[in-house]
Amino acid sequence: MKIAMCQIVALDSDREGNFVRIESAIKEAGQQQADLVCFPETTILGWVNPMAHERAYPIPGKDTERLAKLAQQYDVHVCAGLAEKVVEKLYDAAVLIDDQGRILLKHRKINTLPHLMTPPYTPGQEVQVVRTKFGVIGLLICADSFKESVCERMGKLKPDLVLIPYGWAAKEAAWPEHGDSLRSVVQKAARSMHAPVIGTDGVGQISSGPWKGMVYGGLSVAATAQGEVIAIGKDRQHDIKVISLPLKPQSVL
Repeated sequence: MKIAMCQIVALDSDREGNFVRIESAIKEAGQQQADLVCFPETTILGWVNPMAHERAYPIPGKDTERLAKLAQQYDVHVCAGLAEKVVEKLYDAAVLIDDQGRILLKHRKINTLPHLMTPPYTPGQEVQVVRTKFGVIGLLICADSFKESVCERMGKLKPDLVLIPYGWAAKEAAWPEHGDSLRSVVQKAARSMHAPVIGTDGVGQISSGPWKGMVYGGLSVAATAQGEVIAIGKDRQHDIKVISLPLKPQSVL
C-alpha cells in the first residue's frame, strides 16, 4: 500500500484554513496514488489550544463528517488527529476513516501532558486496533509512543501498522536537531510494537500555555517494524511524503 505523511501547516483555531490545507494535501497525495493519508496531532484546532474546549465537536460530529466527505471524494483512507468534545470533557483524539467515509477506529490520547493546558485534556484509556483491507491497523498519539506500557499494550494486539499523529515541538533554536529525538522515539516504538510506524508531525507554532512559541518542525518519520527509517519529512516546511509498505491485504471482518 502507499501511505502519505501529510506534513502540513496547521494554525491554532483556524478550522476553515486548516481544512483548506487538509483537502489540498489529500489531493496532492492522491495524485501520487496514496491509499492512506496521515495528518498530525490535533490538526484542525491545534494542540493545547484552550479554545478547543469551546470549539471542538464530538466524534462522530461536524469535523469528522467533513473528513469523511473528503475521504469519499478522493477515494482514500484518512488518519487525522483532532480535538473531541464530550459534554464537559475534551479529548486529544485521532480517527481512521475509510474511503467510504466510515470511521473505522478512534483513539484518545493516554499520555496527555496535563500541565500544558488548563483545563487539561481528559486522558483516554483504551488501546485498540482494527482490521482493514490493508491489514490490522492501530492508532496512538504523540506522547503515547514514549510510554513503554502503552507500546507494550499495542504490541500484544499484533498490528500490521501503527499510525501516530505527532505534535513534536521545541524552541526555535532546537530545530532541526530536535528531529533526531522524534526519529529515535519512532524507531523505538516500532521495535517495541513489532510493527511499522507512520509518525506524521506538523509545521507551525504553539500559541497558548507554558509552551507558547514552541515550534513544530516537521521531519515526520516512517519506520519499519525493525526500526529502520524509510522516510523523513522536510525540515520545517510543508511536505507530502508518499511511501510504499508491503502489507498483506486482509478480508474485512
